[in-house]
Amino acid sequence: MSAAALLAAPAFAPAATTVGNPAINIGIFALFVVVTLAIVIRASRNNRSAAEYYAGGRAFTGRQNGIAIAGDYLSAASFLGIAGAIAINGYDGFLYSIGFLVAWLVALLLVAELLRNVGKYTMADVLSFRLRQRPVRIAAATSTLVVSFFYLLAQMAGAGGLVALLLGIDGALGQRLVIVVVGVIMIFYVIYGGMKGTTWVQIIKAVLLIIGAGIMTLWVLGKFGLNLSTLLGDATTASQSAGGKDLMQPGLQYKNPIDFISLSMALVLGTAGLPHVLMRFYTVPTSREARRSVVWAIWLIGIFYLFTLVLGFGAADLVGSAAIKAAPGGVNSAAPLLAFELGGEILLGIISAVAFATILAVVAGLTITASASLSHDIYNTVVKKGTATPEEEVKVARISALVLGAVAIIGGIFALGQNIAFLVALAFAVAASANLPTILYSLFWKRFNTRGALWSIYGGLVSAITLIVFSPVVSGKAIDPVTKKSPSMLQEVDFHWFPLDNPGIVSIPLGFLLGWLGTVTSKEYNAAKYAEMEVRSLTGHGAEGASTH
Repeated sequence: MSAAALLAAPAFAPAATTVGNPAINIGIFALFVVVTLAIVIRASRNNRSAAEYYAGGRAFTGRQNGIAIAGDYLSAASFLGIAGAIAINGYDGFLYSIGFLVAWLVALLLVAELLRNVGKYTMADVLSFRLRQRPVRIAAATSTLVVSFFYLLAQMAGAGGLVALLLGIDGALGQRLVIVVVGVIMIFYVIYGGMKGTTWVQIIKAVLLIIGAGIMTLWVLGKFGLNLSTLLGDATTASQSAGGKDLMQPGLQYKNPIDFISLSMALVLGTAGLPHVLMRFYTVPTSREARRSVVWAIWLIGIFYLFTLVLGFGAADLVGSAAIKAAPGGVNSAAPLLAFELGGEILLGIISAVAFATILAVVAGLTITASASLSHDIYNTVVKKGTATPEEEVKVARISALVLGAVAIIGGIFALGQNIAFLVALAFAVAASANLPTILYSLFWKRFNTRGALWSIYGGLVSAITLIVFSPVVSGKAIDPVTKKSPSMLQEVDFHWFPLDNPGIVSIPLGFLLGWLGTVTSKEYNAAKYAEMEVRSLTGHGAEGASTH
C-alpha cells in the first residue's frame, strides 16, 4: 500500500500517523544511537583541555572537517524541510537549496581562512581582537545564543514530527516526549564528547545522509527512465490533477518578489555569520586546511542539494501534496513518505534513521557552540576576567550545555508543525544582520571600533528579531484548507505589521549601516592592534596551533 493510501485509509484511522513498521523503525534508530554513543564515549577520553573540548585539539584534516561541516550544515531543514518545500511549492522550494549553496562562496572567499588565523575558539575571539573585550564578547555571545536558539527550534521541531510519523505517535503529547528524548541524547553527546565526539558523529551522519539521498535519487529517477525532464513534467501534472498549481512556475510560495529577495539575502549572507559553522574552522591545524575544509564542504553540499530537487519532485508525484500535508510532520514528512513509497518499511527505517542522525548531529554542534560562547566568552573573559583555568571553562561549558539542552527542548515543543527550512532561514537572517557586518568590518576596516561593533551586533539583532516577531511568520497567515491550521506560529491571532516573511532586506543593510555610523561617531581605534590582526589574518603568523595532546 502506498504512503498516501495508508494515510487516507479509514481502516487505519486509529493509528493514522503510522507509516511503516514502528518496531523496525525503533530498531534502526536504537542501532544508530548506540553506535554513535559508543563513538562519543571513545572520543571523550582525550578531552583533557579546553582545546580538546572546544576544537578537537585542532587535529582534524581539511577533508575530515569539510565532511563534518557538511554534516553540520545539511540539517533537518536541508533534508526534510527543503524536500517538503519542493514537493509542495516546486520551483520556489528549490530556491532554498540555491541560496544555501551559494552562501558558501561568501564563506570561502571572505571568512574561512582569515577567521581561522585570528580566532581561538569562538567568533567573539575575532570580533574582540582589537576592540574592548568585555562589551564586545557579551554582544557576540548574545548573538551566538539567539542564532543557535532559532536553529535549535528547527531541528527539535523536525525531530518531533519525524519520529511521531515513524512510531505511530498521535497527538501533541507524544511528539513532545520525542523532543525530550532527542534533547537528552544530544546533551549526552555534547557533555561527554565535546567537539571531537560531535565532529565524528557529524562525519558519519554526512556520509550516511549523502549516500541515502543518492540512493533515493537514483531510485526515483529510475522510475522515470532516468529522465529528469519526465520527472518534472509528471510531478507538475500530478499536482495540477490534485487541484494544485504548476510546480515549475515561480510564485507558489513567494508571491511578493521583495519577500524572495529578502530571503535570498538572508540565505546567501547568513552562512558566513553562523557561529556553529564558524567554530568548525578552529578544528583544523592551519589556514590551508581551513580552505580545504570549505572546498570539500561546497562539493558535498552542492551534490546533496541537487539530490533534493529530485526528491522533492519525486515526493510530489509519487506521494502527493495532500498526503504530505496530512502527515504529522506536515511538509517535513515528504522525504520519509517518499522512502516508504519506494522501498517500504526497510528503506523508510534507514532513511528516517539518517534524518534522525541529521537532527542529533546538528543539535549537538549548535549546543557545543553556544556552551563554548557562554564559558569562554562570558564566564572566563567577563566574569573571571581571563583568570579561569581551562578545566573550569570546560566544566562551565558542560553545565551550559545542560541548560541549553533544556531550553532547546522547551522551544522545540512550541515550534512543532512549523516548516523547519523556514525556521532556519530566520536564523540565517539574524546571523547575516548581527554577525556578518561585524566580522567583515573587523577583518577589513582599519577604522572600525568598539562602538561600531556594538551598534552593528545589537542593531542587527534587535531589528531582525523585532521584524520577525511582527511578521506573518508569527501571526496573521490565513488558515490552510487542508491542515485546518494557519502556517503562522501562533493560531487565531494577528498582530503582524511587517509584510515580509524574512526580515533580511531591512535588517542586513541596517546592521552594516549601524556599524559604520557607530564607528564614524567615535574616535577610538587601535591602529597597532589592527596591523597585528591584519598580518595574522593574512599570513597565519601567531595563529593558534594544533594541540600537542
